[in-house]
Amino acid sequence: MAAADSAGLNAIPLLPANRAPLAPEYLWPAGNKAAMFLSFDVDAETAWTAKDPARYGELVTMSFGGYEARVGTAKLLEMLRQQELKATFFITGWSVEAHPAMCEAILKDGHEIGHHGFHHVMPMPGDPMLVEEIDRGLDSLKRRLGVLPKGYRAPSGEFCEELRVLLKARGLTYTSSFRDDVRPYRHLLADNTPGLIELPVTASYDDWLLGLSQRYSRHTLLTREQVLSLWTDELAELRDWGAMATTVLHPQCSGRPMRLRLLREFLEHARAYGDVWITTGEQIAAHFAACEAAG
Repeated sequence: MAAADSAGLNAIPLLPANRAPLAPEYLWPAGNKAAMFLSFDVDAETAWTAKDPARYGELVTMSFGGYEARVGTAKLLEMLRQQELKATFFITGWSVEAHPAMCEAILKDGHEIGHHGFHHVMPMPGDPMLVEEIDRGLDSLKRRLGVLPKGYRAPSGEFCEELRVLLKARGLTYTSSFRDDVRPYRHLLADNTPGLIELPVTASYDDWLLGLSQRYSRHTLLTREQVLSLWTDELAELRDWGAMATTVLHPQCSGRPMRLRLLREFLEHARAYGDVWITTGEQIAAHFAACEAAG
């Protein structure tokens, strides 16, 4: 048994899992000191059915996801209009098919729409559903909304080499899934060719980890003061570094009344700096590509 375990461990390459070069320290545009990639994950019911489709029959469980289309997304869009901010919404293909009016409202308000799989199935190495998840999601976005997305965020925040290659082949520009940097960088594929631009996620800005009161949630619901303290401290330090904050917000979390109020307060705090560029993934990726091309 010990020999078998040793053989398995010896199969792990003595190399970093992500072999991309360190992120270059490009200056932000218009004299800004730091950047914030303001983004939302629109999972709707797929947040709960991805791992167990039978949960679709659990109507109260489904109602947590359904809140996005009934209330949460509309309230967030209203708040973003008041703040005069544009964001990126990563949407599952299933959500586009099941809640077209919600997704059309996001598009109408001029926000970027990104790819978030179809059924929110976690992409894993060797997954036979990988191509279907990407292609069905792309089809829904194009057919229903007329959108050819530039950005992708991995459902449940997982990735594999097959996915990196597939996204490049499908013509996407960037992904926002990894947690290993505070600035954008470009992926390096296993064959040593360039991959997509990565806009790394800032883990503390994932509202799902900060408390969702639901029977399947393992996270304690944190208070306004706790969350604001985390968010403002993180932003202050990232700004000092000249780095980037990337949010992973969910309408079924941050579209709830208390959560939306604290998000509004946080965005007002961030805007008050006057030198934090709050924008979409498409804009940040375009800036990175321009700096990269300029050498």
